Amino acid sequence: MSSQLGLFSLSAAALLAAPALAGGKFAPPAGCAAFATVQLRNCQVSQHYRCEHDAPGDQWAVYMDGDGPFYMSRIDAETRWLDSFDLVTGERDALLSETDPASFTTLITTGRDDYDFTTESNTGEVRRYTGFDQLTGEKTVIDGVVLERTKFDLTAWTAEGEMIWRRVGRQFIHRDWRLFWADTEDFENGFGDRDTVVDTPVAFAQPGDKGFLSSEPLYDCDMMMTDTPPHGERPRS
Repeated sequence: MSSQLGLFSLSAAALLAAPALAGGKFAPPAGCAAFATVQLRNCQVSQHYRCEHDAPGDQWAVYMDGDGPFYMSRIDAETRWLDSFDLVTGERDALLSETDPASFTTLITTGRDDYDFTTESNTGEVRRYTGFDQLTGEKTVIDGVVLERTKFDLTAWTAEGEMIWRRVGRQFIHRDWRLFWADTEDFENGFGDRDTVVDTPVAFAQPGDKGFLSSEPLYDCDMMMTDTPPHGERPRS
């Protein structure tokens, strides 16, 4: 199984990396249709698309920086983590088991969603993720798009129960698209190193808009570019 996951990860990277840079435009795979391009702080741009061969409600995201695509994820209609890919190293992480599945419906109907699930990589690493998302009641408009703010607390654990990292902060959700984007968060790893990360959305482009499918990030690109997956390795977008 691990070798098959590795081959799939590498083929996915090859499929996406080349067209994403052709003419400065991202091209989703055959049978897929993009619906949003989002410019983010920290010199990132994300592409969001759905594919006709996937289960209803599934959607994909590809994140790019100044060097091109570096991260890809697939979630379902409840924003459950299904697959994520490091497009630089070829590593894939797939959902392994769930004690308490993530539920976007629970979040928007009750105001809070707790989750507890594990993933396994094509290298054999198993990680457990525990945490919650909670609506704050705040709404904001960014580039004409209405978003709601959440607060979250997410911890990644080794299979032996040791903390790998913890992220605490705020995020944004889009109810209709059933997506999360980062805002501001505090990060701490198992060694006690700490950092604050700001990946807030800045501009949105939908089909027909200027900037739709653009693969060039526009904001904060004179600063250090990200070298970690968005949303604390939890692809909610």
